[in-house]
Amino acid sequence: MPNESATARLGRLLTMVPWLMNRQGIDIDEAARELGVSRQQIEADLELLFVCGTPGHLPDDLIEAEWEGGKVFLRNADTIARPLRLGLDEALALIVGLRTLAAVPGLGERDAVDRALAKLTGATGGVEGADRIRVAPTADDAAARWLQPLQGAVRDRHRVHLSYLVASRDETTDRDVDPMRVFLAEGQWYLEGWCHRAEAVRLFRLDRIDDLQVLDTDGTPPPEATARDLDAAVFQPAPDDYTATLSLQREAAWVADYYPTESVESAPDGSLTVRLRTGDLRWLRQLVWRLGGSARVLAPQELRDDVIAGAQEALAAYET
Repeated sequence: MPNESATARLGRLLTMVPWLMNRQGIDIDEAARELGVSRQQIEADLELLFVCGTPGHLPDDLIEAEWEGGKVFLRNADTIARPLRLGLDEALALIVGLRTLAAVPGLGERDAVDRALAKLTGATGGVEGADRIRVAPTADDAAARWLQPLQGAVRDRHRVHLSYLVASRDETTDRDVDPMRVFLAEGQWYLEGWCHRAEAVRLFRLDRIDDLQVLDTDGTPPPEATARDLDAAVFQPAPDDYTATLSLQREAAWVADYYPTESVESAPDGSLTVRLRTGDLRWLRQLVWRLGGSARVLAPQELRDDVIAGAQEALAAYET
């Protein structure tokens, strides 16, 4: 079975339960075809439903599923199968949220959002005041100036040339990018696109773009360019990335807020032990040097040796 996010699977289960409740005894292969998944996935979902239900965790609180004879039967799922009833406040919040989502540049599911908004507006007969409310995502000055040209490049499939600050190496690089989408996540605006320098999909923070040119060149990404799943996290380390562990004194605790970490352990004196993933140890080595005695490398040994060797070279230069 292909990997999928928990959000995608939850959405399918919430759709599947009422659908099956209204088709008791349906052939499992037919159900799989109608729901657009494999029989193996349907069976895995039905097995998961055995431990789902209403609070209480008693046998009568859990959904009952049966499919051994090739026919699917669901019981004790009437609560989930009931049609959703929204109050006016809830409907207004959903309508405003959908209109805001539809305005996000680079949205890949715009048609689905428009259909949901049309159904919701039609079902409520329109909620008074909803058409006058807009929630506009904001960007700081460093990012805002690039929003409009990048939105146009995504829409018109134009390649862009970036002068981009790589913060981890403290250097500015030039690269051509075929833009895929622009999105807001965790308070920052990002461009996702196929980078011709890296020959892979990369993310670029808009506030780290020094210069931008929209080129008169076709910017259609290659077939292998796949957008990342944002249900997990913006930063997604590669399988072969290094795992580093640092001990940070109180004055260096800001590192845990500024850089993506896998885990953070706090001590009573305010110091931290952080684990993070990186594909390049060079920037991490420079960070430890910059922090002086406020940071200590616990792992990997390769990074410890590099930090020690560099510090010894610096001390030797001062003695000379």
